Amino acid sequence: MSLPNDRRDLLIGLLSGSILSIVSTGALCYYYYSTRLLQNSKTAASPPAAGRGSVIVEGVDGLIGNTPLMKIRSLSEATGCTILGKAEFLNPGGSSKDRVALNIIRSAEEDGILKPHNGSTIFEGTVGSTGISIAMIARAKGYKAWIVMPDDQAQEKYQLLEKLGAHVEKVRPVSIIDKKQFVNLARVRASQFGKVDDGQQKLSDMVGYFADQFENEANFRAHYQATAPEIHQQTQGRLDALVLGAGTGGTLSGLTCYLKPRIPNLKVFLADPQGSGLYNKVKFNTMYAPTEKEGTRRRHQVDTVVEGIGVNRLTRNFDLGRQLVDDAYRVTDEEAVKMSRFLVREDGLFLGSSSAVNCVAAVRVAKQLGPGHVIVTLLNDSGQRHLTKFW
Repeated sequence: MSLPNDRRDLLIGLLSGSILSIVSTGALCYYYYSTRLLQNSKTAASPPAAGRGSVIVEGVDGLIGNTPLMKIRSLSEATGCTILGKAEFLNPGGSSKDRVALNIIRSAEEDGILKPHNGSTIFEGTVGSTGISIAMIARAKGYKAWIVMPDDQAQEKYQLLEKLGAHVEKVRPVSIIDKKQFVNLARVRASQFGKVDDGQQKLSDMVGYFADQFENEANFRAHYQATAPEIHQQTQGRLDALVLGAGTGGTLSGLTCYLKPRIPNLKVFLADPQGSGLYNKVKFNTMYAPTEKEGTRRRHQVDTVVEGIGVNRLTRNFDLGRQLVDDAYRVTDEEAVKMSRFLVREDGLFLGSSSAVNCVAAVRVAKQLGPGHVIVTLLNDSGQRHLTKFW
């Protein structure tokens, strides 16, 4: 039976519209589910740092951690190993010390020692990076910061601290046994804070809190509870060596104590600058260094241009993981400087002095282990706070 032309055209239009609707809906569904599938596969394969910008965080302290693990192409190609650098310079305060400062302050708050917005002040003796992190987080959380530093550090560190509102006290570099050594003096300043001349506490509830990064186990816990699990997830547990320097020792111990039980064949190597005693402690179980021989000791406790790592005493944080460190490498200033310039030239990677030391040692470990191994080190901070000294 034939249909009038107008009814036939209407029927054809309805059928065409239905088909187009079905096809469009199917295409949209395919696009949606394939996109979700792709996103899920990327999420499953990506390290935690891949999602740093995917959520809204609470304040500047919410930006700390989940730093990317990057392949250092030039060093990997030169050695045949996969050399990975944990990009700690991407923390908001510019270094791995953000993690330590935040956990120290949080721990003091949880213990009821610190309460914000009452004039309480956090004191620390530091060569710079920890002080910068404390100053930043103290400002964000309602505290003041008083930082005691040696007077021979890179000038931009003092400038950053002052811009962050910290009180900066510069002292001459002396041995840890001297009462005026920067760490010792910070401890004294904290104990005296808020007291009147007769030693009695003021009526205010403000306190002076000594952060004590060298001995405070909140330093160790920051890396055991966060940095190490990040590395384990980012590498999916497939790494052969961990290489880094130590100042307080919290990073080295925290990473080592977490990763070694989970990766039984993992080797841990200390990278130590010239003049530091930690190399000797790991290799020979003694802190003695030739630079400490009577008549040869120089003004600096650790005679190097490298800042942030190297020390001539055994700290609580370093001791927590010391027995799990397999070996140590001594890195000279010349090697560190050459490495930093090489990485800028080949990778556009602008690093600070301790990061350069770590990379020198990572290359040595790669040569020792041979091609095909995965080696992780830390890129503690950028060269931006080392312009007037190391650079």
